[in-house]
Amino acid sequence: MPETSPPPVLCIGSALWDIIASASCDMQPGNDVPGIIRRRPGGVALNIALALVERGQPAALLTTIGNDAQGDELISKLESAGVDCQYVSRVDDPTDNYLAIETTSGVVFGAIADCASLEKAGDQILAPVRDGRLGTVRNPWQGSVVIDGNLPVSTLESIAENRDFDQAHLSFVPASPGKAERMRTALKAQSATLFVNKGEAEILCNRSFANSRAASEALFQMGAHRAIVTDGPDEGALCNENGVISVVPPQVEANTTTGAGDVFLAAFVGAEIASTLGLREIMETAVKAAADHVMKETK
Repeated sequence: MPETSPPPVLCIGSALWDIIASASCDMQPGNDVPGIIRRRPGGVALNIALALVERGQPAALLTTIGNDAQGDELISKLESAGVDCQYVSRVDDPTDNYLAIETTSGVVFGAIADCASLEKAGDQILAPVRDGRLGTVRNPWQGSVVIDGNLPVSTLESIAENRDFDQAHLSFVPASPGKAERMRTALKAQSATLFVNKGEAEILCNRSFANSRAASEALFQMGAHRAIVTDGPDEGALCNENGVISVVPPQVEANTTTGAGDVFLAAFVGAEIASTLGLREIMETAVKAAADHVMKETK
């Protein structure tokens, strides 16, 4: 029998242009310092889709991209990289952008996310799931779905509560600490995994934690089917009904932290789909992938 390709992971959320400025020296608010400015495809859903296809796992984007030159260029780059863009909603609004400034150690000093077209589109990006192109009422989507916190709260709630994804495995990830509150809806979803960092977990739980282990346990107790909490160079933890698994990342020198969480999630999801590894080995694979990402030289 001919081999069949595995179904793509549906990556639902932001796809835009990242403009990342890396400072070459320490800076304070109001400073004008030398550095490097880069423009590249970005957005949580897009980053995860790219990281998945790089690991051999097909991925499809459900997002909005403008009917402008920037949008055409973005679609072209994604399709060349192997991301399935046939379900992308092209809109008349400008293609979204993200602007960030990183310190010399790769930590984000400040950022602005312009996701206006995604916010405006709302449930429109879910049309392929609801019109029969990606599953039907009798045969709903059964693969993996990644949902990013750039989506409007109403859309996140629709995803969590709608029966379109009753047989799918959902992974929820905040776009930033400022949007962590939106992830409360993930606690309502069946069989969903919540991916957050410790700071985001503290926002969701409205209290501080000594480590990721305590944070993952608290999220599980709040109702998360499975909670995964990372903490930069410190240990990350996964909590489910069987208890907690914690893994310490390899110690590396960071050049950039932008997108590290997206790489972690993609490596975790890809390894879980493609292998027979246990959860500890999958966690180790994910933290290693994130560590490799932060060591990349900025160009």
